Amino acid sequence: MSADMVTHTYVPEGSEPEAAEVLSFLAAHAEKHGAEPVRRFLLVGSGEGEQIELPGTVYRALLQVVEALAAGKAVTVSPTEPQLTTQQAADLLGVSRPTVVRMVESGELAAERNGNRRRLLLGDVLAYRERRRARQYAMLEATAVDLDDEDDPAEMIERLREARSAAAAYRRG
Repeated sequence: MSADMVTHTYVPEGSEPEAAEVLSFLAAHAEKHGAEPVRRFLLVGSGEGEQIELPGTVYRALLQVVEALAAGKAVTVSPTEPQLTTQQAADLLGVSRPTVVRMVESGELAAERNGNRRRLLLGDVLAYRERRRARQYAMLEATAVDLDDEDDPAEMIERLREARSAAAAYRRG
């Protein structure tokens, strides 16, 4: 099962007695054990033994959703991708922050501007890193030269020069 990763609004249906019941359970549990769950909260399936423990973040999201629905409010779930500052992107890529700024300005990396700040999506930075690695591996493969003891050293030097020239031309263009 794969839920669409799009924004969706859930509108309460009538008085939502089920949501009030869940909210009452959660409130009683919080009163008894504190705000954070001490015991396990489980999502239970229809078959025997079908259950999974809810992580703390899912529990807190569920609590917020149930409180809103019980109060008759609509709830919007809007998945967002983590955003990075230019410094965080630079750290991830192993380059300087000014290099990331140049890559953004040249269009190599996509970024959004918020005032004078730039924000980059984590997925964009990771995709760029993979493209860069693929280019680096391709360049290494293209510049590889097999050496044998029987090869002429002058010929090997010429082949290495050609490989360096090809690498320089690739970087320029």
